[in-house]
Formats: sequence, C-alpha cells, structure tokens
Amino acid sequence: MDPINPRKARQQLDREAAQVGAADLDHLLTRQQAIEKKLRQSGKLARFGTDIRLMFAMVRDYVRGDYRAVPWKTIAAVAGALLYVLNPLDLVPDLILGFGLLDDATVVAACLKLVETDLHRYAAWRELRDEQPQ
Repeated sequence: MDPINPRKARQQLDREAAQVGAADLDHLLTRQQAIEKKLRQSGKLARFGTDIRLMFAMVRDYVRGDYRAVPWKTIAAVAGALLYVLNPLDLVPDLILGFGLLDDATVVAACLKLVETDLHRYAAWRELRDEQPQ
C-alpha cells in the first residue's frame, strides 16, 4: 500500500476545499464531537488535538461573524481537512489497520502548514478578545 505523501495530501486538501460551501460549515460544526472522538481514538490524529480545536473555534467565529479577518480560502481549507477526517472511505480507508488514519493525519498536517499564519493570527485575536473585560 502506497501511503499518502505530502504532495498527494495537498492535492486532496485542494479538492476538498474547492467543494466547501457556506452550508458545509454548519454541517462541520455539528460534527465536531464526532471528529474529536476520532481524535481521541487515534494516536496519529491525537497529536493535532489542540490545533483542530483551534480550527473549529476559528470556523465557529467566522460563521457567527465574530471573526472575518481571514480569507475564505483558509476557512475552506480548514473545513475541507476536517470534513476529510470525517470520511471513513477516503484515499486510505480508516478500517485498514496501521494505515487507515495516516492519510487523515497527513491531510490535517498539510492544512496546518497552509493556514499556519492565519491560525496564529486568529489565536492572537482570540486571546486579546478573552482578555478584555466584559
């Protein structure tokens, strides 16, 4: 079995992101618990737990209109990567022991590399927002 490489992961991420629409963001947010459960059950994905929770927070704040200082391309890439994690029948089906979640982890890693700057900006914005008195 040919494991997914970073180039294939980026191509898959681009395909997933190109298909994301506004309605997909709502669907994604309703599936957050399912993705977090998958994270807890997978050593390969678990290391991305903090980043994935931050990605969900950014999408949620984007949907609410609280944070719009991010390009749609970033939101679409994040949503595409997270929706890819939900799909059990992706490039390497999740049921294949030892390899099934490797492609999910590689796609998430490719997404993080792509959106790293925007994610850091969001984290800084969120920290400032949380520090302000209500």
